[in-house]
Amino acid sequence: MPVPELVTASREGPVCVLTLDRPEKLNALSTAVERALAEALASDEVQGSRCVVLTGAGRAFSAGADLAEISRDDPAGIAAYYRETGGVYERVAALPQPTIAAIHGYCLGGGFELALAADFRVADETAVFGLPEVALGIVPSSGGLHRLVRIVGPARAKEAMLLRERLDAREAHALGLVTEVVAEGAALARALELAERLAALPPLAVSVAKQAADLLAESSREAGVAIERLAYGMLAQTEEARAAAEDFGRRTS
Repeated sequence: MPVPELVTASREGPVCVLTLDRPEKLNALSTAVERALAEALASDEVQGSRCVVLTGAGRAFSAGADLAEISRDDPAGIAAYYRETGGVYERVAALPQPTIAAIHGYCLGGGFELALAADFRVADETAVFGLPEVALGIVPSSGGLHRLVRIVGPARAKEAMLLRERLDAREAHALGLVTEVVAEGAALARALELAERLAALPPLAVSVAKQAADLLAESSREAGVAIERLAYGMLAQTEEARAAAEDFGRRTS
């Protein structure tokens, strides 16, 4: 019997769609799924794309970590997990091209952390967000806690983790966790529309802008201004920037 492909990669022109494909388990994030996601991130489909869209097959984006694999008794095993497959969320966040999570149904725990690792999140009206880790005696630990605090601030992050068992799509949007809410079943189509717009922009400028924004969130004012100026100085020398300036001049003259 063939081994199921837990993460599929497909190209839509310059856009790569990565689909968590474990629908019978609501795309629960086992170590096998994380390993498959890491392999997909290294594939030619992703590496040659200008934008990456993450989504889930079936009824959910991802219901979170596979509880059957959670270990609390072996610190060495937990450390090995982060070395071997648990670092894949940081690899998503570190992709040079922009990323969009297209979310429907459950987006819980590790699934929510995976979505937070994307640059943008488009949710349909069925999306349900939650971080159940504290109720299980642990905390989000795949970069999600750090990103949650950075996006909404400490007070809202504590509210989401400690007081709100679930957030619907509209509530998540009001908190700034979701970029856009769309009709049921439309998240992937809308994510692909946005991905096409991103893919049409000068790729080096998009990548530098993404990296600069991530760094500026944790930099002093002086360091942030220096990053801006260095980024501008580098990009202004590119053929893409010169061609874009010439095209803009022709269109406005």
